[in-house]
Amino acid sequence: MADRKATLTLDGKEFDLPVLSPNIGPDVLDIRKLYGQADVFTYDPGFTSTASCESAITFIDGDAGELLYRGYPIEQLAEKSTHLETCYLLMNGELPTAAQLNDFTNRVTRHTMVHEQMHQFFRGFRRDAHPMATMVGVVGAMSAFYHDSLDINDEWHREVASIRMIAKLPTIAAMAYKYSVGQPFVYPKNSLSYAGNFLNMCFAVPAEDYVVNPILEKAMDRIMMLHADHEQNASTSTVRLAGSSGANPFACIAAGIACLWGPAHGGANQACLEMLREIGTVDRIPEFIARAKDKNDPFRLMGFGHRVYKNFDPRAKVMKESADEVLGLLGIENNETLKVAKELERIALEDEYFVSKKLYPNVDFYSGIILEAMGFPTSMFTPIFAISRTIGWISQWKEMISDPTGKIGRPRQLYVGPLKRDYLDLRAR
Repeated sequence: MADRKATLTLDGKEFDLPVLSPNIGPDVLDIRKLYGQADVFTYDPGFTSTASCESAITFIDGDAGELLYRGYPIEQLAEKSTHLETCYLLMNGELPTAAQLNDFTNRVTRHTMVHEQMHQFFRGFRRDAHPMATMVGVVGAMSAFYHDSLDINDEWHREVASIRMIAKLPTIAAMAYKYSVGQPFVYPKNSLSYAGNFLNMCFAVPAEDYVVNPILEKAMDRIMMLHADHEQNASTSTVRLAGSSGANPFACIAAGIACLWGPAHGGANQACLEMLREIGTVDRIPEFIARAKDKNDPFRLMGFGHRVYKNFDPRAKVMKESADEVLGLLGIENNETLKVAKELERIALEDEYFVSKKLYPNVDFYSGIILEAMGFPTSMFTPIFAISRTIGWISQWKEMISDPTGKIGRPRQLYVGPLKRDYLDLRAR
């Protein structure tokens, strides 16, 4: 890979840095030996210009608005595939044959139940606990229930742990939701699809049957697929960093969930819905758009533009189709929040200010609309994101574990604190 080199000149000395060329994307300067040779670190807050690992899973071209899972465009997968088939692809590198997909689906389906003692574990939380707080605790506690899949050096243990998390995270999230609203837990059904089963566990009650609507089922499956992986984002990097220490897989995924909880990451679609509610009614939209355009006003329109995508978010194109289908099914005549969303979307796609700055509605804008229409409270938006991203975290974790060059994560720092000084006795201060 390193067929070229860059030269760094420092204090009259020259240091050669190999230039690595990826299959797609910008070249990378290899600085692994820079500290040893030149006694200097690089400074990159947020690691936004640093490749922290070598990966073959996901590629993003923000300028072109492109997202590839193992080389497959997300638009093609969303049109032709399912979330579970995409899970197999991300984990194994290739799309499954019919027999492989059937086997994988059966294994996931038959691992959706959680240990019965975990039901008691839920009751240790306050009833008003945020579902994400519950998920962090319960997923971390899985290592106390499933001792037979904790050896990260055993390939079969890693496989079993992976299947368990893909299968059980929807059950745990649904249980967290049911607990928060005071309803009894609903056991998974093997006759339902992955997305359909999750909807059933969230909305069914013992008093009557719940029939999964195929349009809502498809929309939920798409939400999961579109959020399955997104390269080395904050939560994925957290999973890799935790995993680099040799931590068990359940602890690593719990760490990822904790990171995802942040409003700048997984909480973006919740923040978007809260903004729509703040706007309140369609007639107030011009007031908030004027505020968004005012450089002196701290107000920001949530759900528009993206840190990575400098063009239209490719996931948003697909999610918009699902949003239109769901809103068409459920109707928005009596929901003021969804009316505000549709009108704000129309204005943003036509207004010169938004178009010139490429502030298009992103995936968080549309997923929030869909989940709101389905009847989920905003507190469940991030747990659903966690279900979706579980496969990405697992795939990245397994790739990291298998990397023979892997090392424990150990970022450096630019120290700006006091110089060495002597301790002063309490009476002398």
